Amino acid sequence: MAHGGAARTTRAARSTGMAGASGAEPRPDWDDLRYFLEVARTQRVSAAALRLGVDHTTVSRRVRALEQALGTLLFDKSRNAGFALTPEGQQLLVHAEQMETALQSACEQVAGLGQTLSGHVRIGSTEAFGTYFVTPVLSRFQREYPAIDFDVLPVPRFVSLSKREADLAITIERPQRGPYVCSKLCDYRLQLYATPGYLAQYGDVSTFADLTGRRFISYVDELSFSNELRYLEDIVPGCNVVLRSTSVIAQYQAALQGEALAVLPCFMAAQDPRLVPLLVDDVVVTRSFWIYCHEELRTLKRITVLWDYLRDAAQRNDALLQGKAGQLLLT
Repeated sequence: MAHGGAARTTRAARSTGMAGASGAEPRPDWDDLRYFLEVARTQRVSAAALRLGVDHTTVSRRVRALEQALGTLLFDKSRNAGFALTPEGQQLLVHAEQMETALQSACEQVAGLGQTLSGHVRIGSTEAFGTYFVTPVLSRFQREYPAIDFDVLPVPRFVSLSKREADLAITIERPQRGPYVCSKLCDYRLQLYATPGYLAQYGDVSTFADLTGRRFISYVDELSFSNELRYLEDIVPGCNVVLRSTSVIAQYQAALQGEALAVLPCFMAAQDPRLVPLLVDDVVVTRSFWIYCHEELRTLKRITVLWDYLRDAAQRNDALLQGKAGQLLLT
């Protein structure tokens, strides 16, 4: 009888994750929260392991240890959906992110203003702007702040700050909801471009009538991540699009081949002498970039300094953004 009672006690303790020799309430290892945060953001143990620089078994073990210490399930696991947060996991995520931000802020304050500003920042941006503007600007920024390192994500989609894919995001649509601090970074212009070789072979374009029968390059409409990208049909209704791509850089490369016309951002195309803007006074497409981050991160010194640096760089390069200059100014 005594043996059976001990077995039942062990099973009960194991099911709640609170077994202990002394019966005292267990305390979670707060370092396990780092592993929890990465799994919550990536929804994959393998992806979390890659970001943390450990093997996937370590991540699984640390998450299990946290669940056992808290006596609750933090993730629902499935082969298709990956690791989805349970209601308890969602509650913990809010507090864990606040703790993460508080720790980062405390480290900055303890380091003191006299110390070199340091840390890591991940920036998500639209593909062309991240490649042709943000990346060279950051390279210059690091001359002033060499102890800050970056991940740059120039992708043809929206970057999710809710999943912490990035600390700072630059996008073509202002976020409609969420705990974010957001500001307009700049306006930018897009123009119709061709190569001199195209114009020599297929004829000049001096009026809208000259666009009749021309071949164009554009986005795959049903795969465009924003309606802000659907401007070609407004410029040339019913035009003949012969090449479509979800990537504006791919469209740019296609335009360089001299077989079709493309609407491209001036900050990218105006820097390339192989492209000529067409109908400059008639084709006017203006869009905006927005910069935003989690409201807790906005108080971090490295985020504040970078935010201001990017705004200054955008103001300094307004002529390039508007298609009135052909060179990016870094100083």
